Amino acid sequence: MSMHLVKGVYAPASKAKKVDLAQMELDWRQHNKNMRKQNMPCLQYTTLQDYITYRTGKSKGKKEFVAQVAEKPHVRESPVYPSRTSPGNSRGGFLKERMVYSGESMIGIATMHKSNAVPVFSTESAKDISSMRR
Repeated sequence: MSMHLVKGVYAPASKAKKVDLAQMELDWRQHNKNMRKQNMPCLQYTTLQDYITYRTGKSKGKKEFVAQVAEKPHVRESPVYPSRTSPGNSRGGFLKERMVYSGESMIGIATMHKSNAVPVFSTESAKDISSMRR
């Protein structure tokens, strides 16, 4: 006589579930990938067996999340060059000194073709400029 036909007798089914290893391995890899994307590598499982015990509920304790601490970034040291507006800079930086004519041979400045300022050193050059000669 079989047990399932006897009234009042209960025979529990086997609690051991069959695990599809191929699907479980795909899930394990996806779990580890998701943990890396979420910046939680400490929650990854190193072996497939560890992941299976986690999934079937046989693991005793949960892994604890440990936040990664960022290191201080490397900053390149560069020399400091005084700028034009830095305090204590009497010349105002590295400006080129203004060019000023200090001689006495120049008579004046004439305007030649297309508003071009030309220095005049003699009366002949002044006449040439006035007649638009180059």
